[in-house]
Amino acid sequence: MTTAIIVAAGQGTRFGPDRDKLFFEVAGRPVVAHTWQRFEDCAGIDHIVLVIRDGMQTLFQELAGTYAFKKPYSFAVGGKERQDSVWSGLDAAPSNTSIVAIQDGARPCTHLSIIESTIAAARESGAAVAAQAVTDTIKSSDTGITISGHLDRSKLWAVQTPQCFRLTTIRHALSEVRQRGLLVTDDTAACELIGQTVRLVPSAFPNPKVTMVSDLLFVELLLNSARPGVV
Repeated sequence: MTTAIIVAAGQGTRFGPDRDKLFFEVAGRPVVAHTWQRFEDCAGIDHIVLVIRDGMQTLFQELAGTYAFKKPYSFAVGGKERQDSVWSGLDAAPSNTSIVAIQDGARPCTHLSIIESTIAAARESGAAVAAQAVTDTIKSSDTGITISGHLDRSKLWAVQTPQCFRLTTIRHALSEVRQRGLLVTDDTAACELIGQTVRLVPSAFPNPKVTMVSDLLFVELLLNSARPGVV
Protein backbone atom coordinates (compact mmCIF):
# COMPACT_ATOMS: atom_id res chain seq x y z
CA MET A 1 0.00 0.00 0.00
CA THR A 2 1.11 3.54 -0.78
CA THR A 3 -0.03 6.25 1.60
CA ALA A 4 0.12 10.00 1.00
CA ILE A 5 0.87 12.13 4.05
CA ILE A 6 -0.28 15.70 3.46
CA VAL A 7 1.31 17.98 6.05
CA ALA A 8 -1.29 20.67 6.70
CA ALA A 9 -0.73 21.55 10.36
CA GLY A 10 1.21 24.78 9.89
CA GLN A 11 -0.37 28.19 9.59
CA GLY A 12 2.42 30.31 8.12
CA THR A 13 3.52 33.39 10.04
CA ARG A 14 3.97 35.46 6.87
CA PHE A 15 0.19 35.47 6.39
CA GLY A 16 -0.49 36.89 9.83
CA PRO A 17 -1.68 35.21 13.05
CA ASP A 18 -5.33 34.88 12.04
CA ARG A 19 -4.95 33.97 8.38
CA ASP A 20 -4.50 30.34 7.36
CA LYS A 21 -2.81 30.17 3.97
CA LEU A 22 -4.17 26.68 3.34
CA PHE A 23 -7.71 28.01 3.24
CA PHE A 24 -7.14 30.98 0.98
CA GLU A 25 -9.28 30.41 -2.09
CA VAL A 26 -7.48 30.20 -5.42
CA ALA A 27 -9.02 29.08 -8.70
CA GLY A 28 -12.32 28.35 -7.02
CA ARG A 29 -11.27 26.32 -3.99
CA PRO A 30 -8.96 26.46 -0.95
CA VAL A 31 -5.25 25.86 -1.48
CA VAL A 32 -5.27 22.63 0.51
CA ALA A 33 -8.25 21.29 -1.45
CA HIS A 34 -6.21 21.56 -4.65
CA THR A 35 -3.36 19.69 -2.95
CA TRP A 36 -5.71 16.98 -1.75
CA GLN A 37 -7.17 16.67 -5.25
CA ARG A 38 -3.73 15.83 -6.69
CA PHE A 39 -3.47 12.74 -4.53
CA GLU A 40 -7.15 11.89 -4.91
CA ASP A 41 -6.50 11.71 -8.67
CA CYS A 42 -3.32 9.62 -8.41
CA ALA A 43 -4.14 5.95 -8.99
CA GLY A 44 -0.95 4.93 -7.19
CA ILE A 45 -2.16 6.38 -3.88
CA ASP A 46 -4.30 4.04 -1.76
CA HIS A 47 -4.83 6.11 1.38
CA ILE A 48 -4.36 9.74 2.45
CA VAL A 49 -3.32 10.90 5.92
CA LEU A 50 -4.03 14.56 6.61
CA VAL A 51 -1.79 15.98 9.32
CA ILE A 52 -3.73 18.91 10.74
CA ARG A 53 -4.05 21.13 13.78
CA ASP A 54 -6.19 19.79 16.59
CA GLY A 55 -9.81 20.81 16.18
CA MET A 56 -9.68 21.08 12.37
CA GLN A 57 -11.17 17.66 11.60
CA THR A 58 -14.68 18.91 10.88
CA LEU A 59 -13.41 21.54 8.47
CA PHE A 60 -11.45 18.95 6.49
CA GLN A 61 -14.39 16.55 6.51
CA GLU A 62 -16.47 19.34 4.98
CA LEU A 63 -13.84 19.74 2.25
CA ALA A 64 -14.08 16.03 1.48
CA GLY A 65 -17.84 16.35 1.09
CA THR A 66 -17.76 19.57 -0.91
CA TYR A 67 -15.27 18.24 -3.46
CA ALA A 68 -16.48 14.61 -3.42
CA PHE A 69 -13.18 13.08 -2.37
CA LYS A 70 -13.72 9.31 -2.33
CA LYS A 71 -10.30 7.91 -1.49
CA PRO A 72 -9.94 6.60 2.10
CA TYR A 73 -8.42 9.18 4.42
CA SER A 74 -7.59 9.63 8.08
CA PHE A 75 -6.27 12.34 10.36
CA ALA A 76 -3.20 12.89 12.49
CA VAL A 77 -2.52 15.85 14.75
CA GLY A 78 0.55 17.90 13.90
CA GLY A 79 3.41 18.62 16.26
CA LYS A 80 5.59 21.58 17.15
CA GLU A 81 7.98 21.11 14.20
CA ARG A 82 7.42 19.75 10.71
CA GLN A 83 9.37 16.60 11.53
CA ASP A 84 7.04 15.99 14.49
CA SER A 85 4.03 16.36 12.19
CA VAL A 86 5.51 13.88 9.71
CA TRP A 87 6.16 11.41 12.53
CA SER A 88 2.53 11.74 13.60
CA GLY A 89 1.47 11.10 10.01
CA LEU A 90 3.61 7.97 9.80
CA ASP A 91 1.98 6.66 12.97
CA ALA A 92 -1.46 7.20 11.40
CA ALA A 93 -0.65 5.36 8.16
CA PRO A 94 -2.38 2.00 7.67
CA SER A 95 -0.36 -0.92 9.01
CA ASN A 96 0.17 -2.44 5.56
CA THR A 97 1.75 0.75 4.14
CA SER A 98 5.06 0.11 2.38
CA ILE A 99 5.62 3.47 0.63
CA VAL A 100 4.78 6.96 1.86
CA ALA A 101 4.55 10.13 -0.23
CA ILE A 102 5.00 13.18 2.02
CA GLN A 103 3.52 16.37 0.61
CA ASP A 104 3.34 20.00 1.70
CA GLY A 105 -0.30 21.00 2.10
CA ALA A 106 0.62 24.39 0.64
CA ARG A 107 1.93 22.96 -2.64
CA PRO A 108 -1.25 22.79 -4.76
CA CYS A 109 0.15 22.56 -8.30
CA THR A 110 2.10 19.30 -8.07
CA HIS A 111 1.77 17.48 -11.37
CA LEU A 112 0.42 13.93 -11.38
CA SER A 113 3.46 12.70 -13.31
CA ILE A 114 5.91 13.88 -10.64
CA ILE A 115 3.91 12.12 -7.92
CA GLU A 116 3.97 8.87 -9.89
CA SER A 117 7.65 9.17 -10.84
CA THR A 118 8.78 9.95 -7.30
CA ILE A 119 6.84 7.02 -5.87
CA ALA A 120 8.38 4.71 -8.48
CA ALA A 121 11.88 5.97 -7.69
CA ALA A 122 11.34 5.41 -3.96
CA ARG A 123 10.25 1.84 -4.59
CA GLU A 124 13.55 1.22 -6.37
CA SER A 125 15.97 3.18 -4.20
CA GLY A 126 14.27 3.65 -0.83
CA ALA A 127 14.07 7.45 -0.99
CA ALA A 128 13.29 9.99 -3.71
CA VAL A 129 12.37 13.65 -3.96
CA ALA A 130 10.80 15.91 -6.55
CA ALA A 131 13.32 18.60 -7.46
CA GLN A 132 14.22 21.25 -9.98
CA ALA A 133 17.70 22.28 -11.07
CA VAL A 134 18.60 25.78 -9.86
CA THR A 135 18.80 28.24 -12.74
CA ASP A 136 19.59 31.45 -10.86
CA THR A 137 23.13 32.36 -9.90
CA ILE A 138 23.44 31.66 -6.16
CA LYS A 139 25.61 33.60 -3.73
CA SER A 140 26.28 33.01 -0.05
CA SER A 141 26.42 35.75 2.58
CA ASP A 142 27.74 35.58 6.12
CA THR A 143 26.13 38.88 7.09
CA GLY A 144 23.02 39.16 4.95
CA ILE A 145 24.42 42.45 3.69
CA THR A 146 27.35 41.59 1.43
CA ILE A 147 28.30 38.61 -0.74
CA SER A 148 30.66 36.12 0.89
CA GLY A 149 30.95 33.46 -1.79
CA HIS A 150 29.74 31.92 -5.01
CA LEU A 151 28.06 28.52 -5.29
CA ASP A 152 28.30 26.33 -8.38
CA ARG A 153 24.70 26.20 -9.58
CA SER A 154 25.43 23.17 -11.77
CA LYS A 155 25.42 21.15 -8.54
CA LEU A 156 22.41 22.82 -6.92
CA TRP A 157 18.85 21.53 -6.84
CA ALA A 158 15.76 23.00 -5.21
CA VAL A 159 14.00 20.11 -3.49
CA GLN A 160 10.22 20.14 -3.27
CA THR A 161 7.50 17.64 -2.42
CA PRO A 162 6.43 14.94 -2.75
CA GLN A 163 9.25 13.29 -0.87
CA CYS A 164 8.72 9.55 -1.10
CA PHE A 165 10.22 6.76 0.97
CA ARG A 166 9.93 3.17 1.97
CA LEU A 167 8.15 3.43 5.29
CA THR A 168 10.91 1.52 7.10
CA THR A 169 13.52 3.92 5.71
CA ILE A 170 11.89 7.17 6.79
CA ARG A 171 10.96 5.74 10.20
CA HIS A 172 14.60 4.81 10.77
CA ALA A 173 15.78 8.24 9.60
CA LEU A 174 13.36 10.25 11.73
CA SER A 175 14.03 8.02 14.74
CA GLU A 176 17.69 8.97 14.43
CA VAL A 177 16.77 12.66 14.25
CA ARG A 178 14.64 12.34 17.37
CA GLN A 179 17.30 10.44 19.29
CA ARG A 180 19.93 13.07 18.48
CA GLY A 181 17.61 15.97 19.26
CA LEU A 182 18.17 17.49 15.81
CA LEU A 183 15.97 19.80 13.75
CA VAL A 184 15.75 19.13 10.00
CA THR A 185 13.95 21.25 7.44
CA ASP A 186 12.85 18.35 5.27
CA ASP A 187 12.70 14.58 5.32
CA THR A 188 15.55 13.99 2.88
CA ALA A 189 17.89 15.64 5.40
CA ALA A 190 16.91 12.97 7.90
CA CYS A 191 17.77 10.28 5.36
CA GLU A 192 21.19 11.81 4.78
CA LEU A 193 21.94 11.34 8.49
CA ILE A 194 21.62 7.56 8.16
CA GLY A 195 23.55 7.39 4.91
CA GLN A 196 20.49 6.73 2.76
CA THR A 197 20.91 7.78 -0.85
CA VAL A 198 18.07 10.03 -2.02
CA ARG A 199 17.25 10.01 -5.72
CA LEU A 200 16.44 13.31 -7.43
CA VAL A 201 13.35 13.19 -9.64
CA PRO A 202 13.39 16.23 -11.96
CA SER A 203 10.09 18.06 -12.20
CA ALA A 204 9.34 19.56 -15.59
CA PHE A 205 6.36 21.55 -14.31
CA PRO A 206 6.06 24.47 -11.87
CA ASN A 207 5.52 23.18 -8.34
CA PRO A 208 5.49 26.28 -6.10
CA LYS A 209 4.80 26.31 -2.39
CA VAL A 210 2.52 29.01 -1.03
CA THR A 211 4.68 30.84 1.50
CA MET A 212 3.76 34.50 1.05
CA VAL A 213 0.56 36.24 -0.03
CA SER A 214 2.17 37.13 -3.36
CA ASP A 215 2.60 33.41 -4.13
CA LEU A 216 -1.17 33.10 -4.42
CA LEU A 217 -1.16 35.16 -7.61
CA PHE A 218 1.30 32.80 -9.31
CA VAL A 219 -0.51 29.70 -8.08
CA GLU A 220 -3.87 31.02 -9.29
CA LEU A 221 -2.38 31.76 -12.70
CA LEU A 222 -1.05 28.21 -12.95
CA LEU A 223 -4.30 26.62 -11.84
CA ASN A 224 -6.52 28.76 -14.05
CA SER A 225 -4.37 28.29 -17.14
CA ALA A 226 -3.91 24.55 -16.72
CA ARG A 227 -5.21 22.09 -19.23
CA PRO A 228 -6.33 18.73 -17.79
CA GLY A 229 -3.27 16.60 -17.09
CA VAL A 230 -0.82 19.46 -17.49
CA VAL A 231 -0.74 20.97 -13.99
